[in-house]
Amino acid sequence: MVHRVAVIGSGPSGLTSVKACLDEGMLPTCFESSDDIGGLWRFKEVSEPNRANIYRSLTINISKEMMCYSDFPIPADYPNYMHHTRILAYFRMYAEHFKLLRHIRFQTSVKSIKQRPNFAHSGEWEVVTESKDGQQEGHVFDAVICCTGHFTYPHLPLKDFPGIETFPGKYFHSWDYKGPEDMAGKRVVVIGIGNSGGDIAVESSRLAQEVYMSTRSGAWIVRQVSDNGIPLDMKYVTRFIHILFQLLPINFLNRITENKLNAMYDHSMYSLKPKHSQIPVINDDLPFKLLSGAVNLKPNVKEICGATVVFDDGTTVEKVDTIVFATGYNYDFPYIPSDAIYKSGHRVGLYKHVFAPNLEHPTLAVVGFIHGFGSIMPQAEIQARWVARVFKGDKKLPSNRAMMKAVDKDTKDIENNYIVSKLTPLHVDYVTYMDDIAGEVGVRPSLLWLFFTDYSLFQWVLWGPLTAYQYRLKGSGKWEGARGAIFTQFDRMFQPLKTRKLEAEKASILGRLTKLSLAVVAGGAAGYYIHARNPAIIPALLSNLRPQAV
Repeated sequence: MVHRVAVIGSGPSGLTSVKACLDEGMLPTCFESSDDIGGLWRFKEVSEPNRANIYRSLTINISKEMMCYSDFPIPADYPNYMHHTRILAYFRMYAEHFKLLRHIRFQTSVKSIKQRPNFAHSGEWEVVTESKDGQQEGHVFDAVICCTGHFTYPHLPLKDFPGIETFPGKYFHSWDYKGPEDMAGKRVVVIGIGNSGGDIAVESSRLAQEVYMSTRSGAWIVRQVSDNGIPLDMKYVTRFIHILFQLLPINFLNRITENKLNAMYDHSMYSLKPKHSQIPVINDDLPFKLLSGAVNLKPNVKEICGATVVFDDGTTVEKVDTIVFATGYNYDFPYIPSDAIYKSGHRVGLYKHVFAPNLEHPTLAVVGFIHGFGSIMPQAEIQARWVARVFKGDKKLPSNRAMMKAVDKDTKDIENNYIVSKLTPLHVDYVTYMDDIAGEVGVRPSLLWLFFTDYSLFQWVLWGPLTAYQYRLKGSGKWEGARGAIFTQFDRMFQPLKTRKLEAEKASILGRLTKLSLAVVAGGAAGYYIHARNPAIIPALLSNLRPQAV
């Protein structure tokens, strides 16, 4: 049984991993190279090497109810889409509430981990750390959880852009972007149309003279604000919609989805329509910036000739001052020995995106190394809960051979379902994955059981947003407040918007008559439909209502 666990990184994945270990009675030690928790969400004016970095204005594109941990709701008065300062404040509240800080060693980086000589028997790891003073220290742990994320090592493919060495202006990766101040009055080219590329193009257009956005394949653009002002994910990330996607033909559903997206703005008219299905980009402002000419969409860059950027269609932009490469990230774990990493195609092969499948003992896990159309926090949390139960010995993994076979199947499925490059090997279907890992933990809610035992909760679990509270209703780690949190999730969504008291609208007589008329028409239509199909059924029902003679 595992007792001592090393957790590498104190971002959202590291924090929930520390808590999961504590919940299962283990002793975690978390190593954090900086002086604070938060990982990606801790803003620094100067980018730190080997760390994820964010820009000054960053606001998360996942709503608060969909991103919070399953047993610690975000305060009701916090906005639905939070600035990074609010997110960091939430992580600090979480760490303080569950007393996690005492288990974190700050300003201590992990230089290497390796199996001990007796690993075949013990499954133990030797972890070498380095303090801020350069002092190295060796530790022995029963298991290791890696939580260093996948936004750490920027991918800057300069070899794909002939002539970049002749460019006299400034170029950099979006990892280094902090704000648009240096772009005032300049011509800017942003290469890449992911979430970061879209944000940078929109923000820089407010100060720059001209902004051009280059994309190789286009993208579907979705808004954070959905119908009736509800956050997009709270409306569409539901079990019911997920079930529809499992039952109905995928081509039919794709057509409906495309029609819905094009109803907001025609992607062909905006030159945005992608060549293939892919995870959409979330950006409310980009279509307006395209419509107003503040951002100009261009095809892939062919070459760079001095200050002139040439595109695949032969068009050019001259006198370019700044090029921003929003070209993704390389994924790496430099502190893990190569023989501990299983390669499946061009990706790091992890069983269910968590466990190294090629080791004699399941004592090395990776948490948060995943990407689905949903928040990383609930995904990392359910992963960490599974890891803790495996470490404790309450859950057994399949054989190495079976796990490797499953990993290779995942690789093929990802390649078939997504536009996959070496930079995007992490895609999963959010609902399917959450339920799969929850099944491993023993906390996946049963719709059939809820239907017969708690119909009100059944309705919320089926029709409502798939919030993480659903995975605290039963089993290991059950939280008594989970049911109440599910019933009040929309109350917390509405609360920050209740900043002005409105008089309650009184229903008019005309409105009541209209509703009554519609009800009568609907009832009459239903009665006619039943009578036309089975003329005897209505008289039979009426006869049952007559008083019986004694």
